[in-house]
Amino acid sequence: MKLYADLPVRRARQLAGDLLLLAWIVLWSWLAAQVHDATLRLAVPGERIADASTAMAERLREAGETVADVPLVGGEASRPFEGAGGAADELAAAGRSQVEAVQTLAWWLAIAVLLVPVLLALAFYLPPRIRFVRRASAGQRFLDSAADLDLFALRALARQPLHVLARVSDDPARAWREGRPDVVRRLAALELRDSGLRPGVLGSERPVSGGR
Repeated sequence: MKLYADLPVRRARQLAGDLLLLAWIVLWSWLAAQVHDATLRLAVPGERIADASTAMAERLREAGETVADVPLVGGEASRPFEGAGGAADELAAAGRSQVEAVQTLAWWLAIAVLLVPVLLALAFYLPPRIRFVRRASAGQRFLDSAADLDLFALRALARQPLHVLARVSDDPARAWREGRPDVVRRLAALELRDSGLRPGVLGSERPVSGGR
């Protein structure tokens, strides 16, 4: 797999793009963590309410148990304490529910802050990078297998703009069919550059068959 171009300028741009993408992901990961932590601070009042209400319920029940030991009126007198303890439990449960809701909100906000910009960047950046890797890797396999220039020259005839082909020859298709080595190599060089491969990797002494 060929990840980067042979040409220095294009390779530098690709490396810079990859590093910028990585920095973008790191930046939004940090921002997502900050949003998560800031949102979690909203849960502090709920935590305090839950802790205080739980402690109050325990004290009220202890007081009720103490009053219950009083002869004759103890059982009747302890009921208000039991009711107040139950109300404190409900308040503590409400505080815990608030904490859980804030924690859930914090996670979803962090995920949204991270995924939206990162996915947008990946959607714009990755497709052309993947196309380059596939194209350059395929082209490199042909080079490594010592394929001649014809395939690259033919692809250049099919893919390159007409004004670019006109700079190679007045009639590049005819020159390719006649197997003119200079034109075929120049055509192949166009396609190799677009594929991110160094044109000089194909030796100038390699025989050119052209379209014949």
